[in-house]
Amino acid sequence: MAQLFTPFTLKDLTLKNRIVMAPMCQYSVTAKDGVPNDWHFVHYTSRAVGGAGLIIIEMTDVEPDGRITDYDLGIWSDDHIPAFQRIVDSVHQHDAKIGIQIAHAGRKAEDAAQPVAPSAIRFEGDQYKTPREMSTDDVKRMVEKFGAAARRAVQAGVDTIEIHGAHGYLVHQFQSPLTNHRKDEYGSDLARFGVEVIQAMKSEMPSSMPLLIRVSAVEYADGGYGLDHAVEIGRAYQRAGVDMFHVSSGGEGPAGARKPGNYPGYQVPFARELKAKLNVPVIAVGMLDDAALAESVVANQDADLVAIARGFLRDPYFPLHAAQQLRVKPVPPKQYSLAIR
Repeated sequence: MAQLFTPFTLKDLTLKNRIVMAPMCQYSVTAKDGVPNDWHFVHYTSRAVGGAGLIIIEMTDVEPDGRITDYDLGIWSDDHIPAFQRIVDSVHQHDAKIGIQIAHAGRKAEDAAQPVAPSAIRFEGDQYKTPREMSTDDVKRMVEKFGAAARRAVQAGVDTIEIHGAHGYLVHQFQSPLTNHRKDEYGSDLARFGVEVIQAMKSEMPSSMPLLIRVSAVEYADGGYGLDHAVEIGRAYQRAGVDMFHVSSGGEGPAGARKPGNYPGYQVPFARELKAKLNVPVIAVGMLDDAALAESVVANQDADLVAIARGFLRDPYFPLHAAQQLRVKPVPPKQYSLAIR
């Protein structure tokens, strides 16, 4: 039996295989109200039909000005819950589990009239504005918004929740010396905002539901942090209640002397290192949509799960095809059984 197709359990979350559909923004909320529509329904349901073990709904924001663009999902209102519930119920009908990535874009909120951030440092690029530095009270209210978003996600029926703490968005901005020049307690302790977000969200989640966080293990901008800093921040997050780390990299700014590998598996060593240093389950991500490579990551115990992003855009049925390539009997929906054996 290929290890990629063995079950995985974390608290009350049990996955039928080790394949995760990574969150990917669709920029498809045409009504600009944050509510998922038919595109999102079909997009996520089709990947459940295709055999994913876990599907993570794309970056979903805690307030309107927390979106990258006005076409992004949001969960700042109870009015959003029914549309997410419809997607969750459909995915469950096809024997997959589903989570949601909760986030705020911070200084990378392109359509906000005035973005907010830990410090008034503009992200490079013509589409970005100089953000307003959040007051200490602003930060505390933002923590509450993350907690409220978690409550709504639980009401929608998700199986797990992921915090977006990577790719230069708000949680990442607080944990990075490049973007956090604050003089209050949220500057003296770079993990504090993330820790409080974790605690607020955990307080709204069942104790049996795992909380994930996506992190950038290294930054590529000159002067950016390295893996040791990510491990220390991760240790604080783990103490606060994170159950699993989804390990990516970069996103804080243009690459300097250090460049991302951009070859299959280039981020796997980061996942392996966090797994070893923190003794915590991890998800590896980054150009892993080759069945043999994905299998090796799990079989070598570099990571517990593998997340596929653009590969799932190219092939909604990646898990079924990976099973065929690894000589594991695929388990397609009965409607497709004549074609996939």
